[in-house]
Amino acid sequence: MNNFSFIANILFSILLFSSTIDAVELNWEHNYDNALATAKKEKKMVYLFIGADQCKHCDRFKAQTLSNKDLIKDMKKEYVLLYMSRDQHNIPEKFERYGVPMHYFLTSKGKIIAKVQGSRELEGWYDVLDEVDLRKEK
Repeated sequence: MNNFSFIANILFSILLFSSTIDAVELNWEHNYDNALATAKKEKKMVYLFIGADQCKHCDRFKAQTLSNKDLIKDMKKEYVLLYMSRDQHNIPEKFERYGVPMHYFLTSKGKIIAKVQGSRELEGWYDVLDEVDLRKEK
């Protein structure tokens, strides 16, 4: 094996490993009932992100906003992260499946505190979280 191939393989392995770490970092739940049970146990709320397999706005939201490690760290302190694809998961009837991305903020009993539609960039998402915090206090 020449030096170039060896170095290319090492760089590819590092890239693959780092992208795997990033993907695991979110650690999404995909089952609504499990998310509520975990939220109750951990005294957290639930953040439900409803998307679709072929959704450019969902992909943009993930890439621009949910890729921020500080944001995810902050969200994990207060929320159980639940992702449900309208194409793959059994989404309860009370949630809208179309107009994705759709975001719900729920109590551990499933009560909807806030509903937000669309993609947001990082700063805008922090504004959404601030609004949700104000609604939680009511």
